[in-house]
Amino acid sequence: MTEKLRVAVIGAGRMGADHINRLHHRISGAEVAAVVDIDLARAEAAIKGIPGAVALASAEEALDNGDVNAVLIATPGFLHEDILFKALARDIPILCEKPLTPDAASALTVVQAEAKLGRKRIQVGFMRRFDAEYAALRGIITEGGLGELLVLHHQHRNPDTPAGFTNEMLINDSVVHEFDAIRFFTGEEIASVQVRLGKPTRNAPEGQHDPQHVLIETESGVLADVEIYVNARFGYEVATQASFEDGIVNIGNDGGPYVRTQGRWGGRITPGFEERFGTAYDVEVQAWVDAALRGEIGGPSAWDGYATSACCEAGVEAQKTGAKTAVVLAAKPDLYN
Repeated sequence: MTEKLRVAVIGAGRMGADHINRLHHRISGAEVAAVVDIDLARAEAAIKGIPGAVALASAEEALDNGDVNAVLIATPGFLHEDILFKALARDIPILCEKPLTPDAASALTVVQAEAKLGRKRIQVGFMRRFDAEYAALRGIITEGGLGELLVLHHQHRNPDTPAGFTNEMLINDSVVHEFDAIRFFTGEEIASVQVRLGKPTRNAPEGQHDPQHVLIETESGVLADVEIYVNARFGYEVATQASFEDGIVNIGNDGGPYVRTQGRWGGRITPGFEERFGTAYDVEVQAWVDAALRGEIGGPSAWDGYATSACCEAGVEAQKTGAKTAVVLAAKPDLYN
């Protein structure tokens, strides 16, 4: 067992830079050994003030660096597959931001490669599992004090979207989190997805139908729905209401002090995902580091990444047809049982 993770962060963009700062300032048991970006100047800027870290232009250079013994992948999703295979070949701990890969077929090849290795090396970055309220709701479900979970209602609202955010990205980049959350809460696979397109907001860019209503059913019949609304303008809001046989539980509602003064009332809405889930990211990365030092993973597995990719493919198909679409999964390797 190594005493410390020497991490190569692959990708120094928005998410990568956030993880570099996190590893350097707030995570114990790990340090940044290398930063990789095709824009070498950006990699060099990212390691400024981090003693011993090197800036590199390719993931292969980092993985061949004898000072690196773990990798955090924060590149765009279409680049993940190649890096994952190279990191698996080195048999080192991997934290891969979602998606595992952009499609179910390629994600399955990664699962099969890890299964052949014989141990879990890949943790997928579904950070909501590490949010305190998400963990509390999962505990209520598993303890069973309120009876069986029957229905989950999710709201996922963004103030706006960046240029080029397509209709399909509402599923692949946004609802992907709810797919994983539903699997996390229920401990089941998702059986089907349906997408309803209603009245669109005038604030959506051309070619994007927003909001959308996603209907989901798990293997045992738990029903879930997601209001995905990515041009809501008022702020970033992610909330869940769970209906049980003997009670209702809400998480993710507005935080901070609720003030009433001078004829007005209100609180604060977080402006983005960094503020809403910043602590969850810290807990997630620390869990990965702690587990990696034990030779394990500390969160969602490659199978979880594959299963959510399959859900996303069903969701995109359901966008086009409006029909209830089955989620088709391959047989799960024994490693993930």
